[in-house]
Amino acid sequence: MSATASPRATASPRATVPRAVRHGRPRLYTSYASDQAIWNTPAKLWWTLGLIGLAAVAPFLLTTDLIVLLSLACAYAIGGIGLNLLTGYAGQISLGHAFFVGTGAYTAAVLGGESTGRVWGLGLDMAIWLPMSAIVPATIGFLVAPMAARVRGLYLATLTLALLMLGDHLFREWIAVTGGSGVGRAPASPVLLGIDLGATYAIAGIIIPPQTTIYFLCLGLLIALAIAARNMARSRVGRAFAAVRDRDIAAEVMGIPLQRTKTLAFVLSSAYAGICGALLATIIGRISADRWNLFLSIDFLAIVIIGGAATISGSIIGACFIVLLPRVIDEFSHLIPFLTQSGVSSSGITVDEFKAILFGLLIVFFIIVEPRGLFGLWMRIRLYFRTWPFSR
Repeated sequence: MSATASPRATASPRATVPRAVRHGRPRLYTSYASDQAIWNTPAKLWWTLGLIGLAAVAPFLLTTDLIVLLSLACAYAIGGIGLNLLTGYAGQISLGHAFFVGTGAYTAAVLGGESTGRVWGLGLDMAIWLPMSAIVPATIGFLVAPMAARVRGLYLATLTLALLMLGDHLFREWIAVTGGSGVGRAPASPVLLGIDLGATYAIAGIIIPPQTTIYFLCLGLLIALAIAARNMARSRVGRAFAAVRDRDIAAEVMGIPLQRTKTLAFVLSSAYAGICGALLATIIGRISADRWNLFLSIDFLAIVIIGGAATISGSIIGACFIVLLPRVIDEFSHLIPFLTQSGVSSSGITVDEFKAILFGLLIVFFIIVEPRGLFGLWMRIRLYFRTWPFSR
């Protein structure tokens, strides 16, 4: 026997892959699980943790009105994620999202609000009315889905628009639930497990007003529901949504049940919309039946289109953009010469009219130039610097 061992016998399995090579290929995945992970790179994890930390300290650095705007952005983001699951991932166009948002708001108001001589109210805890604000719209979405699953495109948009018009009439006439048109009713009491979230607390010498408490509630729900939606999009269900969106007939030939997949998309979207409505009612205060109309549905469509279709991050970006942009316009309206304040007779256009025009132009711009919205622009910028100097 030779005294020197062969190289094949002495080489360890670890020596076949040099350590420098492994560290030099941080985006080289060896399994589908690592490629499909939520945070498949360290940069994504640190960016997420940094943004969550920034959102956590933001209410202690901002004024009360800005905290309320951030709470609205969180609530709108939840509703935007729901519509993105239906329209962006599953490809089902809906103009009736505001109906499910209003249903969630009034479900919460009836179960958690106080009864008066005009409206119903059970005064239940938030631990009951918040889940029910998702279950009731989801049930209605389950009943509507079989009809919606039979049509697509313009016909589906018309069907959901008819549902919105029916809901608008119902909200205006069912006074015992909604309080009627123009009058409205008080929202549900924000009492969670006996703790009144509408009160002011002092923790370690830090005064926490109710606006901050509601903001943290909205932020926590947004994080939990966004992670749940992202996980679902990476699962078999999310891949079925994408197949139905791209080619529904081919998806059915491959064995994907169209009726079940579209129904699930409607149910999930309606549940997210219901939670959004309950949070909006809590943030705004008194809710009116005139609020849940076509313009609100268009706002959510703008969130999906401007933020980015089929992206959870895009829904959050779009919600922040839609909610905060009007405030930015108000702050700098005096620098735009052709703008006038609402109610002032002049040859210029009002700030509200300018907001509507700007939203319309942005929707057209992103549909033509960048279908993936602001998230797509961010991806382009990131790819440019990642591949520099070979970006072109």
